[in-house]
Amino acid sequence: MSDPTTQQTGRATPAGKRRVAFASYVDEEDLPGFLVLLRSLVLSNPGICPDFVVLHDGLGPAAFSAIRRLYPRIVPRRVDPARYDAYAGGDGDGSPARGAYLFLEAFRPAGHDTLITLDTDLVVLKDLRELLELREGLAAVEQYPAGGGPGALDSGLLVINREYLTGEFAERLDEIGRSGGHDVEHHGRGVLNAALGGGFVRLDPRFNFVKQRLDGGLPVPDDVRVLHFTGPHKPWRGGEVGYDRAEAVWHRYDLDDQEFYRAFCALPGDRHPELVVHYGTRLIEEYGADAAVLLATGTALYSLGRYEQAVEVLRRVRDPRGTLDPRVNLALGRALMAVSHYAEAEARLLLASRDPGAAASAFGLLAECAWIRGDRRRQVARAVAGLDADPTDRKSRLLLRRARAEERRAAATADPARQFAHVAFYMDEQGNAGDRGLPEAVRLVFGPDTSAARWHPVHVHRLFDASALREANARRGVVVGGGGLFIPDTSPNGNSRWQWNVPDAMLRRITVPLVVFAVGYNAFEGQGYSHRRFTESLRLLVDRSVFFGLRNHGSIERVRALLPGDLAERVVYQPCPTTVARHLAADWREPAERAETVLLNCAYDRSGLRFGYDYGNFLDQMARAVTALRERAEVRYAAHIASDEKFVFDLRREYGITLPVVPMYDMAATEVWEAYTDCRLVIGMRGHAGMIPFGCGTPVLSLVSHPKLAYFLDDVERPEWGVSVHDRRLGAVLVERASALLDDHRAALDDVAKCRQRLWTITQNNLERLREPLGLPL
Repeated sequence: MSDPTTQQTGRATPAGKRRVAFASYVDEEDLPGFLVLLRSLVLSNPGICPDFVVLHDGLGPAAFSAIRRLYPRIVPRRVDPARYDAYAGGDGDGSPARGAYLFLEAFRPAGHDTLITLDTDLVVLKDLRELLELREGLAAVEQYPAGGGPGALDSGLLVINREYLTGEFAERLDEIGRSGGHDVEHHGRGVLNAALGGGFVRLDPRFNFVKQRLDGGLPVPDDVRVLHFTGPHKPWRGGEVGYDRAEAVWHRYDLDDQEFYRAFCALPGDRHPELVVHYGTRLIEEYGADAAVLLATGTALYSLGRYEQAVEVLRRVRDPRGTLDPRVNLALGRALMAVSHYAEAEARLLLASRDPGAAASAFGLLAECAWIRGDRRRQVARAVAGLDADPTDRKSRLLLRRARAEERRAAATADPARQFAHVAFYMDEQGNAGDRGLPEAVRLVFGPDTSAARWHPVHVHRLFDASALREANARRGVVVGGGGLFIPDTSPNGNSRWQWNVPDAMLRRITVPLVVFAVGYNAFEGQGYSHRRFTESLRLLVDRSVFFGLRNHGSIERVRALLPGDLAERVVYQPCPTTVARHLAADWREPAERAETVLLNCAYDRSGLRFGYDYGNFLDQMARAVTALRERAEVRYAAHIASDEKFVFDLRREYGITLPVVPMYDMAATEVWEAYTDCRLVIGMRGHAGMIPFGCGTPVLSLVSHPKLAYFLDDVERPEWGVSVHDRRLGAVLVERASALLDDHRAALDDVAKCRQRLWTITQNNLERLREPLGLPL
């Protein structure tokens, strides 16, 4: 059976991310057990928060209210019991036997790739992440004692992967159930065992440890992950004589809501931000919370991009003695910056800077706040103070360097009438290599002169205030681009909710032509722009622009969906200029001979959104691919930023494989282009680890962990150049496709050139549309 993630590089799920969920069948009688199961799951696994599917046959509103108070990602799914009435032994009279079949509803397709089903008489005692990482087959613990025949499974806990979550397998279960070809005494478990015939992945018994193993009042072993209270005598119904020690474990999780929320908030270590917000908010609103809970909740809200709510929560911390934890002022100052309340942010950060432990971080943020507001004097003073507090503080050092560079640019003279204002993300030294060369690539589209004589830089993250407006209106026009500027969590602001920190009032007062050029909608799967402020800013931006070009059709679809019809029609396709780099550089030369080298790149920012629960499989598959490709060429690692090198460290630690590193973050843009030209193939995860080499004429394969890579490959009509990082056959697929490109390299080069020419034609046509409004030469 084919791996579904291999198929999922289209628009619907372009990164092929595996959709994982827990599931339980719940009725009113067993609701108390399910609530304890939920509490135990959360308290034993505070770092994970997948969906939880609640299968039910008519649970009432009160039941769902109680359930939702305990977990933020509940997905109700109604079961039609009539289907199971026709099963032999189904007893369509509402008897307990009927309910014993209804958990089989989990096998009917409903959009998940991995489903972990849990009976309501389980209690979770340890980490279950290992189960979330299982990718193949149907996994379970063998039945104890072996009453269902040799090789029978216990259905109390199942890990069901995609090949079993199909209509085909569900129909097989129906056929067995209706025919009576199963052990009727074991109901739904009997149907499942008859269908599998012992063909399932065996889990260690500690993942479904039945209480009968504790006969005689034995204690629960320390390594048990999941304890199962099989039989009719459930703990919430009074329990069973002889199992007091096991039932005492169950009762540890039989908490009221306030006890549960406080128990979670007191847990050490990493906790999933959605869980922190869910329980912290309820404590705050219903029972009262101390400063520690307010700080944790506000910090989690910030990490989820809910900046206004973070400010509201952090402002609730009271300081009657004037000894407020500096971490609160630090977190509140950062959150206030994210909603563009800069004056109040500075006041909070100054308070935090009085504490030696928080001073460096506070001064770094103060320097950034001064830079955003265009106050270079304070920017320098506060960056220096940050370095005095901690000479290794990266943010303060960066802001000090940035101030000095801007002083040099300000000293240069240029005629504003000859310039365009260029709103872009100007990357600092050792920043992302793809982004660092992007502003110059945009400028090259408009002509060979990319110097300060023709271009006035406007950093996208600085506040576009009245002073910036005057400077922009003194130029020939304003060009915004390129890069994935439509993203909510990179240097957040409250003025636009995307990367350009522009208030509506300033946007309306731009009088020169405004061009949005090759911008991308850079949200990961699972991220979005629910905030109304972003939509309002976007609509005004489109309305004020003489040209609005996005760099892939995936971005176009997402943006058009946020616009009324008349504005949606104005959004057009403009490829990223890096994809046509060879047409922009006047002195470009095709290398006479390319090195026998394959360049590999991976990305680690927002790792949870990129890899989900599949990083272990990804690393294993990449180790296989690297080992095989070394038989064909030298494999070198292209690091766009320093943190990309995590792959090299992990590969060496786990598999003993060492790769030479090309530190592109230390290279000039022209050196990056040269490196991507002087190789035979690039396998990259970052967007510009695909677009730049493609623009340089080099064949590419993309490790798709973000929709934008699939969007680009769709645009050039080569989806086969992409492989999802979640593909369980990733290594074999990469080797097969890489080998094909290396075997007939001339044909691969010609194919890239043909695809690139189409993008260049589109770019030239768009440029023709801009000649008159921007006054460009013919």
